[in-house]
Amino acid sequence: MANLQQKIDYVFKVVLIGDSAVGKSQLLARFARNEFSLDSKATIGVEFQTRTLLIDHKTVKAQIWDTAGQERYRAVTSAYYRGAVGAMLVYDITKRQSFDHVAKWLEELRGHADKNIVIILVGNKSDLGSLRAVPVEDAKEFAERENLFFMETSALEATNVESAFLTILTEIYRIISKKALIANDEHESGGNSSLLTGTKIVVPGQEPVEPVRRFSCCSS
Repeated sequence: MANLQQKIDYVFKVVLIGDSAVGKSQLLARFARNEFSLDSKATIGVEFQTRTLLIDHKTVKAQIWDTAGQERYRAVTSAYYRGAVGAMLVYDITKRQSFDHVAKWLEELRGHADKNIVIILVGNKSDLGSLRAVPVEDAKEFAERENLFFMETSALEATNVESAFLTILTEIYRIISKKALIANDEHESGGNSSLLTGTKIVVPGQEPVEPVRRFSCCSS
């Protein structure tokens, strides 16, 4: 990989949300440090880790925030949505209740975060397929209806973890880059063209359900 000690072109804040024990902290540990702990303890309050990577020859610092899923910490988590440009909404494929709560988490997210935040729905623990309680079709239908990306992952086996984070980070970068180009064209032409609009693209299999939406963000 190219030297990443150069200047940071963008800082993207991404939040992890979902019920307790669905594997949010394990997904973060796998992505940030390529680690997995069988005796992981519940997150208390909020913590975050970073990882710097290249996207389209630009240096992007991903700042991933992990929050406790327990109700008693919700007062802490409500404030941490501020400034987030992406969100990973996680449920456990073996726990139907964690999926049933996804709508509530999404409502809270949209109530506190920027309306154009990029969101991916993640069904974690795909390695426990024999215990599956949430059909892939149910999750796909929800993701398509709510205009979300979707992917199933396994933090234990490192399946699709990198892909899930790169999907959301690349989409954020793509939208910001396109917005910058449009802004530049408007400056040169003196026009007022509209920002990103488009249609949803549904990709079969384990590929994410891909939406195209308007977005606003600032680089750091």
